[in-house]
Formats: sequence, structure tokens, C-alpha cells
Amino acid sequence: MWIMWPAFLVAGLLEVLVFAMVDPQDLHWFGQPVELSRQGVYTLVVTAGQKQSVVVNGDESVLAKLSTTVKLRVIGRHQQLLRMDFENEPDHEALASQTEAFAALAPAHDAILFSDYGKGGLAHITSMIEQGRALGKAVLIDPKGSDYARYAGATVITPNRLELQQVVGAWRTDDELRAKAQQLREQLRLGALLVTLGEDGMTLFDAQGELHVQAQAREVFDVTGAGDTVIATLAALIAAGMSPREAMPLANKAGGIVVGKFGTATVSYEELFS
Repeated sequence: MWIMWPAFLVAGLLEVLVFAMVDPQDLHWFGQPVELSRQGVYTLVVTAGQKQSVVVNGDESVLAKLSTTVKLRVIGRHQQLLRMDFENEPDHEALASQTEAFAALAPAHDAILFSDYGKGGLAHITSMIEQGRALGKAVLIDPKGSDYARYAGATVITPNRLELQQVVGAWRTDDELRAKAQQLREQLRLGALLVTLGEDGMTLFDAQGELHVQAQAREVFDVTGAGDTVIATLAALIAAGMSPREAMPLANKAGGIVVGKFGTATVSYEELFS
């Protein structure tokens, strides 16, 4: 699935648009929980007009047939009571429509971001990377699985430690990590490989070598969405004209900010640039 993110003002100077494609669809049921017994058994009373709110990555108009994972969240009294996931494979017609829509929309955006959940919704990602690069757009990817050949030619990919180990194998020293990362980057013709290392920060590998930044020291409340925040910030800043090396410290800062908040959180302009 795709969403067109709102304009993001970087340093108050430039308005950029990031075109993002991700897999899941969110379905919400809202209602009033009613206790049925003293043992804590509840039912959810759903009234007319409250039954469901379908949001496909923030946009109700986006090809719902492409969703490979539907996340049903049951909400009562503004709290999530339950989440159920339903998975399916997208059909050929839906994938063809996706490719056509991508070709039409990509030229109007400053950067392209793919978040791969490995569910089949990005089956044509290789050709879309090629189209994006041919348009001169930066293409950033949050990867999934062990077949990174499908990401060849991307500007930046951002695996975490475990995801990279699935592809290149384990390493015991920083020198081994450096060798494996650079070999993969050159093999896939990537502009840069950004490895997120949790509490150890993150390291960017590119043609100039490597750049490491430490994690922002702060109390961690919730790591939900930290990786998404990092790549989203990176994409917006690269779209605004920064290089991956210039953008990485700010992306790292953004990730450090959201883990200090509860739940799925955002980072404000003031927080990022203060």
C-alpha cells in the first residue's frame, strides 16, 4: 500500500514530499465496554455509526485490495482491548494497479520510501526502485527477509542488527561487520547501508567509509515505531537535500526522542532541531 505523507518542513526552508509504500491496513472497531460478570468478562457494545473505521495507512481511498495484512483493533473507552491480524496474498490485478499508480505518482515526490513487511505487497519493488532512480529520486528501504537482491540500486537500506545477520551472517568484531556491510553494499550497488544497533546507536556504511553515532542517552519508555521514525526522518531530510551522512545524526536523534514517549509517537520540528 502507499501513502503520501504530509509536507515536512525542514529547517524552515524547504517543503518536501515523501512518497511511502507499506503493507498493512488498519481496521478499528469502536464501542463501549460493558462488564458481564465479576470475573472481568467484558462485551463490546458497538452502536450504529461506530462499528468500524477503515484506515489504509492513513488514506481511506488507497487500493484496499493490496493490503496483505489487516490489523483489526478493538477499541473501548479510548483503549485498545484486542488486536487480531488477518493475512492474504494480493492478487495480480491489484499489483498491476499498484505499479501503474506508482509510475503516475512518483515523479511529483522528492523521495521514495518502501517499508517491506515481507507479505507480498511489494512484489514489484525491484522495478519500482529502478523507476524511482531513473527519475533521479532518492529511494529508501526498510528491508525484510533474506533476499536483499530485490533492493539492488536503492539509495539507502536500513536493516537492524538481526535483519542484517540474516543476510550476511553473524560477526564477532567491528572489523567483520565493516567487511560484511561494505561487501553487501557494493554487491547491491547501494548508495549507503545504515545498520541500526539499538542501544549501540547506528552505523552508516558508504563509499567514503563509515560513520557511527551513539544512541541518544535517555530513559526508554516504549520502542514502538522507533525504526519507522528513523527511516521517515532520514527520507524527509534527504528529500530536502541532505546527504545520508548529514541526515543520519538527526534521524538518530528522532529515534531517541520517540522511545522516550509512550505508544506510537511523533517528533515535532522543535524537538528535532532544538
